[in-house]
Amino acid sequence: MVKPALGAALAFLACAPAFAQVVLNASSSAPPAHPLTAGMLVPFCADIEKVTRARVRCNILPKAPVGAVQTLDGIKDGLMDLSFITHGYTPGRFALTDAAEFPFMGDTAEITSVAFQRIHERVLARTNEHGNLVLLSVFTHGPGQIYNTRRAVRTIADLEGLKIRVGGGVGNDLARNLGAVPMLKSATESYELLSSGIADGVFFPKDSPMSFKLVPLIRHVTYVPGGLYNVTFAWVANPTKWNRISAADRKLIEPLLGEALARRSGLAWDAADARGEAAVREAKIPIVIAGPQLIAEIRARAEPLEREWIEKKAKPKGVDGEAVLKALRAEIAALQKEK
Repeated sequence: MVKPALGAALAFLACAPAFAQVVLNASSSAPPAHPLTAGMLVPFCADIEKVTRARVRCNILPKAPVGAVQTLDGIKDGLMDLSFITHGYTPGRFALTDAAEFPFMGDTAEITSVAFQRIHERVLARTNEHGNLVLLSVFTHGPGQIYNTRRAVRTIADLEGLKIRVGGGVGNDLARNLGAVPMLKSATESYELLSSGIADGVFFPKDSPMSFKLVPLIRHVTYVPGGLYNVTFAWVANPTKWNRISAADRKLIEPLLGEALARRSGLAWDAADARGEAAVREAKIPIVIAGPQLIAEIRARAEPLEREWIEKKAKPKGVDGEAVLKALRAEIAALQKEK
């Protein structure tokens, strides 16, 4: 007859996970309600826990241990195990990810993110720009727009001299080519920059006036069909901690990664963009829709940046940049037709 204590112990072991539990310290430098946090990180972590039956779960840190700009190093150093990085926040570190940041790439974050993930997986990943970090997916935010506190922007001349907060990458160089004065700062600094008058405006997707509480500060909006620019991101994990996950559980997590995670991220951003635009319209902030003249001016100022990227960033890494841009745009066009 099995003694009660031994019986209880055996029952516990029978219900215990087949593999040791791995807890990933997950972090977001964005506010709790931001799509990066509420729409992406939180449900992604919930699905990891679900598919592994809690053998792998996230501990979402209440506060990021480092600022947004230091996230890449924070993950490398093990200060957190899972997060997103903004490629443009580390100038010179990432070059090929600029491919998805040029103007007029697409109308939704979902489509641009999925197309970018496919091209990255197919061509760009072999250059290993993310080093030894575990790359889970790449994605983009929604089409970038123009917000400012000074004047309506209908032509390039209206941007002349405006101090614009940018997220780095192509957006930084494009702002300069458009006659603005770019200020590379993290998104979370935007309220202080605008409220203090240090910056005159921001380049942001449609969600951000709401996400960063900028609606009361903004006086003028210019929406650019297809986007003035994009910012690219990556979901990454610390390799030491990720490799503690059993091979069986990593196989269960795999369907959540890559294109699936890119699509999830894009959809969450599109939903937030819709809410952000609604907030701007409800506040009755004047909105300019970029017309043919402004669009032509943007194309003319962006073209040298594309050539420079092809010759000075892609080519030295053995990548045919022109072919990459063509393939990316074709992928986006095909996905848009499927909608």
